[in-house]
Amino acid sequence: MSNNLVLVLNCGSSSLKFAVIDAQTGDDQISGLAECFGLEDSRIKWKINGEKHEAALGSFTAHREAVEYIVNKILAEQPELAAKIQAVGHRIVHGGEKFTRSVIIDESVIKGIEDCASLAPLHNPAHLIGIRAAIASFPKLPQVAVFDTAFHQSMPDRAYVYALPYKLYREHGIRRYGMHGTSHLFVSREAAKMLNKPIEETNVICAHLGNGASVTAIKGGKSVDTSMGLTPLEGLVMGTRCGDIDPSIIYHLVHQLGYTLEEVNNLMNKQSGLLGISELTNDCRGIEEGYADGHKGATLALEIFCYRLAKYIASYTVPLGRLDAVVFTGGIGENSDLIREKVLNMLEIFNFHVDSERNKAARFGKKGIITQDKGTIAMVIPTNEEWVIAEDSIKLINK
Repeated sequence: MSNNLVLVLNCGSSSLKFAVIDAQTGDDQISGLAECFGLEDSRIKWKINGEKHEAALGSFTAHREAVEYIVNKILAEQPELAAKIQAVGHRIVHGGEKFTRSVIIDESVIKGIEDCASLAPLHNPAHLIGIRAAIASFPKLPQVAVFDTAFHQSMPDRAYVYALPYKLYREHGIRRYGMHGTSHLFVSREAAKMLNKPIEETNVICAHLGNGASVTAIKGGKSVDTSMGLTPLEGLVMGTRCGDIDPSIIYHLVHQLGYTLEEVNNLMNKQSGLLGISELTNDCRGIEEGYADGHKGATLALEIFCYRLAKYIASYTVPLGRLDAVVFTGGIGENSDLIREKVLNMLEIFNFHVDSERNKAARFGKKGIITQDKGTIAMVIPTNEEWVIAEDSIKLINK
């Protein structure tokens, strides 16, 4: 059994994804999800060697209890596997400007993640709970933080500085940071392999589409622009987030319609996007079902989602100069042949020609080029953020 095993933890606000991964091959030895924390139906599901398991966790379960279950139940039944784990890798959404690469966690790193919590209030606090729980459960193992924002630290200032008084950036760090960096990094590397080009000579636009969604222009393997901003709210239409809006709408809601600032924040982050437009659901599968049934709200939500995405992709040809491929990834990007086809048809000016059979075949974990042999390339690549986290963890502890 490999000596490159890493336990990867990805803590959301009410869930925890976990996996034991071979950093060398990317193979999952164990993978699972604990979800619905704080609710009566809180559960944990996991898979070992293709065999699926599931258990109830109890209504008082949160991140610490979930980590303890992973250690005391799941890993305890796999002692040989558990003994080979070399590190615990943590996905961290926001590292600000302080963290430009992955780091081994100590008290100063924990403080830095705390300092960035206001920039990712749904994520960083949950990550910190997961880190403390993992330290308590694995006191002898090194803990590694891998930041979604780190990949975007290569952006030039013309891409990340907002047109606000410059002192807000200089004194308070208000700038574009971007997220999903670990996913964009992995997918761009895989795209270079599929194109049979060195990563240093590969220019792609990567669309990571899920309940959270972002687009990144990647030139020579480096991020040069991305759609998410200071927080994960800016950019594309998402499941419940509005993405780009006129900032004066906030003042109109507060001063004319009587909203509180907290209500506005909740509205933009949790009540907007696909859910807000459709008045139906934030789940893209439900949106597509509504679209097929002629539901007006779902149809409008789908059209706006695709239109906004197509506009971003078109604009990101500017920093690239030359486009080798557009890459779709994430839950929606990997599985929705309908959305991919709609977006690429809107980008007809860039000479995309969708191959319907290839497009339908590249779903449910399968990668592939989805355009015809003539014209510009578009492809689907399933993301694997956990593998990147495992790789970085092993590299750091072996230094």
